[in-house]
Amino acid sequence: MVRHFGIFQFHPDITESKIAECFAVMAGMVGKIDGLLAFEYGPYKSAEGLNDGFTHGFIMTFDRPASRDAYLPHPVHESVKDIVVPCLSRVVVFDFETSSL
Repeated sequence: MVRHFGIFQFHPDITESKIAECFAVMAGMVGKIDGLLAFEYGPYKSAEGLNDGFTHGFIMTFDRPASRDAYLPHPVHESVKDIVVPCLSRVVVFDFETSSL
């Protein structure tokens, strides 16, 4: 499997309802893109304070690297980016293939 995770810092003027809309459209990709098995998200919640201004994170699970690769240029993903990306001041995305010890 592949985990595709990211962290977002939204522009200061973005409302909580707009943030909820962003994550709703992201979650809506499950079932529309082959191999996208799950989507999880939430706001930063830690007393550690190491979030560097990032306020929200998400994790997507893909069944295999080829599915993640097909997702990147997928028209559904592109339409979601049209909604989400203009709301962001910063974003980091990181992918890795899962392994067990």
